[in-house]
Amino acid sequence: MEKIVRQGDVMLFKVAELPKGAVAVRTKGDVILAHGEVTGHAHRIKREQTEKPSARLFDVGAERYLQIAERVALTHEEHSAIFLEAGIYRQAFQFEEKRAEIQRVAD
Repeated sequence: MEKIVRQGDVMLFKVAELPKGAVAVRTKGDVILAHGEVTGHAHRIKREQTEKPSARLFDVGAERYLQIAERVALTHEEHSAIFLEAGIYRQAFQFEEKRAEIQRVAD
């Protein structure tokens, strides 16, 4: 059974490995998993500028993956911090249907 981690709108599923074809997402500074358009709040992992980052994002088609090298805190201004153990996580996105339009949910 896979481990599920949730913080507000962010849901992560721990998986065995990155899928083939995963492409690293270049990020400057912190790793942001979701950003609130109205509040400006973000689900983030603070990233220290080191040779080997503790958290990295990857895209595979429309899916996003998070690679954690060591235990890190996922923080948000309106939620308690949660800790992610080393491993690979697939990020699930929530969608809402608005008549004939479907869009991803944001804070």
